[in-house]
Amino acid sequence: MNNRILIADDHLVVSIGIVSILRSAYPNMVIDIAKSYPEAKNCLLAHKYDVIMLDIHMPGTQYTQMIPEIKELQNDIKILIFSSFDQNIALQYIRKGAEGYLNKQCSEDDVKNAINTILETGFYYPPELIPIIMKGTKETTEVKNLTTREFEVFELLAKGNGNLEISSYLNVQVSTVSTFKKRIFEKLKITNIAELIEIYKCLH
Repeated sequence: MNNRILIADDHLVVSIGIVSILRSAYPNMVIDIAKSYPEAKNCLLAHKYDVIMLDIHMPGTQYTQMIPEIKELQNDIKILIFSSFDQNIALQYIRKGAEGYLNKQCSEDDVKNAINTILETGFYYPPELIPIIMKGTKETTEVKNLTTREFEVFELLAKGNGNLEISSYLNVQVSTVSTFKKRIFEKLKITNIAELIEIYKCLH
């Protein structure tokens, strides 16, 4: 197997472990490592990859916006979300165009199977994720209607951040955060943060 894979993860021990697993199964596979999102983009500009194993929480992350950005750099690359976050968070990235999800608590066989499957079929979803993908609940449908930036604000609000903290984190005006918050409430058909948090919990 002469494919080329990029592992984008800031935990070097994890990346080295994945490299060891893949090289034992696919000796001819070329594997590169990026420790941040900007570094990953530089790799994508320099080399052609078949798959990127993408950690969604690393230095320079752009959250779900990373998916269209990566696809713009390499349209036919397969994006495998590689994260310890809940499956339903991964769904946001899958809806943006990622081709699969693999939890960091997986086994060596899971890693080999995921890479082999995504290279052969173009996608990889663990069995337990498929029913969630197919289930069109009211909550996930409404959250799906949020834009990338609205979803970021939605997550930050659900995690207890106030308007000032969010404006600082996203580097936008407080008034802009207020506007996003209003739009989120309208799209989710809610009136307060407590209801927002309940919807967020349904995604986990």
